[in-house]
This record gives sequence, structure tokens and C-alpha cells, in this order.
Amino acid sequence: MKIGILETGEVHPDLKARHGDYPAMFEAMLRSVDSGLEFTTVRVVAGEMPATPTQADAWIVTGSRHGVYDDLPWIAPLKDFLRDCIAARVPVVGICFGHQILAEALGGRAVKSDRGWGLGGQDYEVVTRPGWMADLPDRFAVRALHQDQVVELPQGVTVLAQSPHCPYAALAYGDPEAPQALTIQPHPEYGADFMDDLIALRAGTAFPADMAAAARVDIRREVHNENWARMIVDYLHRVAGTRAAA
Repeated sequence: MKIGILETGEVHPDLKARHGDYPAMFEAMLRSVDSGLEFTTVRVVAGEMPATPTQADAWIVTGSRHGVYDDLPWIAPLKDFLRDCIAARVPVVGICFGHQILAEALGGRAVKSDRGWGLGGQDYEVVTRPGWMADLPDRFAVRALHQDQVVELPQGVTVLAQSPHCPYAALAYGDPEAPQALTIQPHPEYGADFMDDLIALRAGTAFPADMAAAARVDIRREVHNENWARMIVDYLHRVAGTRAAA
């Protein structure tokens, strides 16, 4: 299976040498589950865009420091491309910014939330459990770093997980058992060391120093990144199998 990574954000240069870029994080996460996966990266943040959805068997949309509402030249073409993916039944996985922009592209809405930052290890509750989510506990934790949230859902979307801070934390588009797209607000690709360095870099500027200090302690607790890696791979293989049978 060939997975295209739509790179919509860049790791700060001070962190990239140690931790790699966002595509490298996703490759490491998913290859830990399936070493046979192939990857290609399209640097959307630099103005690149795939020619067609079928250049890959599935697409991952990364996180970004940008907002879906920002006036950037690549935002509208990315929305168009994601709509084309859904129309062509090429599966999409969206993480953080990817979660938000797919919702926007299909008629939902994402904004800078008045709930403030979701920062550090965050707890979520499963509210809908399709078969490919069987191994995820009813309550699970993933590291998060976001102010923006999806606040209005497109039609045909099922909420998979939520929290008091983030009511639409994970979404399935279409049939939950074989969705056309799967998105999640927090970051299962983030390791504790990367997130610790990122929070330290932005403490006192992007968010208050006391909030950063608490989050740097919290990110060391157990999270369910491996569960999400397995579920994403299982989901993509299920969709590929369904398409092949059709």
C-alpha cells in the first residue's frame, strides 16, 4: 500500500535535526505496525499539490501551525483536493489540522476555540466503536497541542471519541465500519521527547509558562499512540480490501 503524506506544516528548525519532520514521524509510527507500507510526501505547505487522488492508495494530512481559516494560497486547493479524494473513494486520514480542514472542506466549521489550549496528555472517551477500533480502551489518552477545533460537523459524519474539552475529537466519514475518511484532533505521531522540546520552545510565547510546565509533566504518562497506529493501518487495509472486492 502506498500512502501519500500531505505535509501542511513544518517542524521548527531547532527541533528538526533531532526529531525529523512530520512525514518522518508518520512513517515511523505506521511502519512500526506494517513494515511493508510505502510512502510519498507532497509538500503542500510549500505550494505542491498532487495531480490526482489516485497517485496514492490513501492520504494522510499532517498537523500545522496554520489555521484552516488563514489566507494562504494552498488552503483552497487542498480543500478541493480532499473533496476529490472523497469523491474518488480514496481514503483520507487527518490529524489535528488535517482533522479540521477535512471538516471544513466537506461543509463543517473549525475555529479558534474559546475553550483555550488542549495541551499535553489528554483523555478521551470512545462514543462509537466500529470493528477496527476493537482494541482501543473506552477511555484513552493521546498527546495534544491545539487551540483550533471542529465546532460544526459535515453531514454523514460519526463522532468516534470526545472529551469535555474537545467534543469532536475523532470522526468517521461515511460508514463507520469502512469510512471514506478518519480524522483525529490530537497527535498519535508525537513522541514524548518531541513534544517536550516543542512545548519548551514555545513556553511563554504561544502559551503561558505555567501551562507549559504542567503539560511537560503530563506528556510523560502512558498514551495510546500504538493503538492508534494499529487502528489506522487496519482501517486503511479494510478500505483497500473493500475497494478491491468492489
